[in-house]
Amino acid sequence: MPEPRRIIVFSLVLLLAGAFYFLTAHFQLQNYLIMRPVPRQPLKIEKLVVNHDRDKDGVPDLDDIVAGARKEVQANVSYRSAYYQGGYPPEDEGVCTDLIWRALKNAGYDLKAMMDEDIKKHVRDYPRVNGRPDPNIDFRRVQNQVVFFQKYAENLTTQIKPGDPENLRQWQGGDIVAFGWPFEHIGIVSDRRRPDGVPLLIHNAGPYPREEDRLLTWPSKITHHFRYTIPDR
Repeated sequence: MPEPRRIIVFSLVLLLAGAFYFLTAHFQLQNYLIMRPVPRQPLKIEKLVVNHDRDKDGVPDLDDIVAGARKEVQANVSYRSAYYQGGYPPEDEGVCTDLIWRALKNAGYDLKAMMDEDIKKHVRDYPRVNGRPDPNIDFRRVQNQVVFFQKYAENLTTQIKPGDPENLRQWQGGDIVAFGWPFEHIGIVSDRRRPDGVPLLIHNAGPYPREEDRLLTWPSKITHHFRYTIPDR
């Protein structure tokens, strides 16, 4: 077989193998979810009330964060990854990390300012910055947000047990969840749940933000689970 044709065939085989692996893993998980016992009555999960209200609007931070994330869905923000002078994308554009800082802004937190300050003081803590801070983009990278929340948020369980009230009580609306390689992603845990108690996910994976059942079906493992309800430093 001529060399160029051999390369094309080999590339196609790799592509088909990768697609098969992804679809197999996805549908295996979907089949598990379909076959799982569904409670006759929706499972009641205790809502954790965190008495902190950063913006003093009478709404607790976690509820404000959920509302802020939901605004992204309602605004039908277009998914667009780009570099912007000043850091902030237009209001009608964004990616998964933009949903995070906008949700926190709705609760009174300026994530960009806090991250820029921390990166400036502790640049070695942020490998994705490579020692050269850039306020125009640093706060919008998943890995950088994860480092910041690891340092300053409450780090919680990454395990989800459908139908287990004790486990699911640890997953509250307004929490932040991050997924690892190969599809790094970050989103906000919804205060709405499936009948078995597993929360929905509010996130922007394109083409627009959604609130949907993706905590257990995103094609990467959950690597971090945070709760950020503390005053600015």
